[in-house]
Amino acid sequence: MTSFDTSPSLSVWRALLALAVVFVMLATTGWTALRSHRSESALQASLSDWQHGRLDGHRLPDPDTAPARLARFFASLTDQQREHLAHRYPLAVGNMNGAPVRLRYQANRIALGQARDIERERMHDSRLSVTGQQEAGRRMHRLGTLMRPGRHILAFDPEGSGRIAEVFGNLTKAERISVVVPGVDTDLLTFQRTNRRYAAPVGMAKSLYAAERAAGPATRTAVIAWADYTAPSGIGMDAATVMRAENGAVRLNELVRALPGRAPVSLFCHSYGSVVCGVAAQRLPGRVADIAVAGSPGMRVAKAAHLRTSARVWAMRDADDWIEDVPNLEFGGLGHGADPVSTAFGARVLSTRGAHGHAGYFEPGTQSLANFAEIGVGSYSAVHCADKAGTCRAGLSDTTAVGRA
Repeated sequence: MTSFDTSPSLSVWRALLALAVVFVMLATTGWTALRSHRSESALQASLSDWQHGRLDGHRLPDPDTAPARLARFFASLTDQQREHLAHRYPLAVGNMNGAPVRLRYQANRIALGQARDIERERMHDSRLSVTGQQEAGRRMHRLGTLMRPGRHILAFDPEGSGRIAEVFGNLTKAERISVVVPGVDTDLLTFQRTNRRYAAPVGMAKSLYAAERAAGPATRTAVIAWADYTAPSGIGMDAATVMRAENGAVRLNELVRALPGRAPVSLFCHSYGSVVCGVAAQRLPGRVADIAVAGSPGMRVAKAAHLRTSARVWAMRDADDWIEDVPNLEFGGLGHGADPVSTAFGARVLSTRGAHGHAGYFEPGTQSLANFAEIGVGSYSAVHCADKAGTCRAGLSDTTAVGRA
């Protein structure tokens, strides 16, 4: 574990550095962001059509109603009626918390195909620049890969840079569910990478799923690569403020509350994703058993206890992670607060042996990934702590696959 120098001179230096960063940001980006007036998005249009739609002469339920009520509505339908709704309102159904998981997969496959057709046309749109046409080609290719057999897309929104979530494993039968919450520069095109694969949400989730199956072969698990929020682009003003995290926290809570069954849920939050998890923590349902953060700039609180969650809070940071040099303070709305791996914060600090840098926590063969996997299957006695005394395991015992109320 990295040692922390708490000398006054270093504290002053970090504070001055933080203020310098603030002023540079303000000088280059300004306080306000301009909002353009855009027409209704494809998802909004699909939801609007749903709200005005009917099935066998009856109005459809409000898509924003409680997931449990929507689940009862879909359960009352025939297979043919459900498929009709998926084909008629693919984006609405594909993103509807409460709709059956497999129906969401089906609806999102339809929506992906429609979005792919649009991008194919944009590739040859003379009104676009060459760069714009090339981006359309990349998006078309990415949408095609997401439609391949065996892929389970739980959420999809083509608007802007795109939002998406994918499931690995059987979500409806899982005894433990893990959710990977990524950080900055996450969108449709960066959701999956060929190079540096374990730095992208799909690679993170697939790596974690494989590690969980190895750690607990008898435990049915599912892992969600959750990029269903608008992440900050680059290390700029958005990444230094809580705005994106607040929106993401709402969406994360909606996801967790709509998950099927009662299986315990563990959140694995990387970089800015840990800010999202920190903001979401207070309102998360009791079935969230663990919040584990890696390479975190802060969770918007001074201590883990201030998250006001019953979930166990875990933290890790590699010694070579550049995030260590980001000042841990909150000033004028900028910054994300205390360092989650500091002793004062009070999280259970884990070993990252074998990991390298900010993007190496999900690499196979690392203790960081092994620790995530043991947490994911509830095998807390097997985690490796950052210290030799094993303080991160204090007071813990392994759990069963039964969710908490």
